[in-house]
Amino acid sequence: MGELRPLADELNDDCRAFAQALRTLFAGLGVSVRRYAARRYRDAGTVSRYLGGTRVPPWEFVVDLFADLAADHGAPATPLTLDHVRDLHRRAVQAGVPPADGVQVLQRQLADADREARRATDQEDLIGDALLDRRHRIADLEVRLNLLEAQWTAERASPASPVPASPADDPLTDDLLTERGRLEDQVKALETELEETRLRVMLAESRCDVLERQLAIAEGPLPALAPEGPDALPAARGALSTPPRILAVDDKQPNLLALSAVLAGLGHEVVTADSGQAALKALLDDGGYAVILLDVQMPDMDGYETALHIKRRARTRNIPIIFLTAMDHDPSHVFRGYTAGAVDYLVKPYDPWIIRAKVEAFVQMHLEARATL
Repeated sequence: MGELRPLADELNDDCRAFAQALRTLFAGLGVSVRRYAARRYRDAGTVSRYLGGTRVPPWEFVVDLFADLAADHGAPATPLTLDHVRDLHRRAVQAGVPPADGVQVLQRQLADADREARRATDQEDLIGDALLDRRHRIADLEVRLNLLEAQWTAERASPASPVPASPADDPLTDDLLTERGRLEDQVKALETELEETRLRVMLAESRCDVLERQLAIAEGPLPALAPEGPDALPAARGALSTPPRILAVDDKQPNLLALSAVLAGLGHEVVTADSGQAALKALLDDGGYAVILLDVQMPDMDGYETALHIKRRARTRNIPIIFLTAMDHDPSHVFRGYTAGAVDYLVKPYDPWIIRAKVEAFVQMHLEARATL
């Protein structure tokens, strides 16, 4: 990984043009890929893919490259060069196409979420109708009980008519009271079920919204983080100095390295933790996290328990959690994940495009929320 690999054969014209420009800039540094990756604390394989054209880097990477060239040669890049590379980067980003399989997976997930939303909505309507029916029947019973009480009162006023000592002693009244009690119990049960169903509808609709954003990101590559104008370069570096943070939690180091490599191209800070306890400790930091990628099967404290602790804390309960697991896609496991507070549940091995699309969607929502504060 010390030397530049040849450009990939299957590149489109825009990606090829940008990759060639990037390679020309990189050649001016006079260092190996591995050495430069270490200098910038990046994965060497990721840098190699940037320079090989198989992956379009975030604009942050290009900014760093220009800054390093300026430091080595004692002069910054000209505005004309910056504008040219910015335009090439923008075109390459727009021309990038994700694997069809990744998009299809997201489309299937959106279809499943839509089905769940419609199913829960239909159930909400049925429960609402049943609840209305029980309330009407209770109202009818109240009318009948009031009539019986009025009749008892009238008969009680006539000494010649034998009547029960109280309305409740009448067998018919007793039957009506029993029926009313039974219906009131049903109303309470239906109200609880309706509340749970409405929550299911809300969660399913929310999941549909998130999946639509993920699809938009997967189908159309992320916009370039290009500054406007040659004088905006220092400002761009300042804006990127505190990027959104992503917490990746897995007890196996190779999995953490793989996740970090997958997410490196997004330009966000990836923080890793090798246990549930380490994850909770990392979340004590003041830095806000946009999303948590959480492995399920971990010793001592598994992903479900870790998620429950995260959701109990006021400062972390709103951070979205994506569960990653090697277990089969058993519905009971999926349900348990959502019950523990997850917003998504992915089974290994996962498609890197899907991970990036899902993470970037939550990062965008995090930035939008932060902008409103």
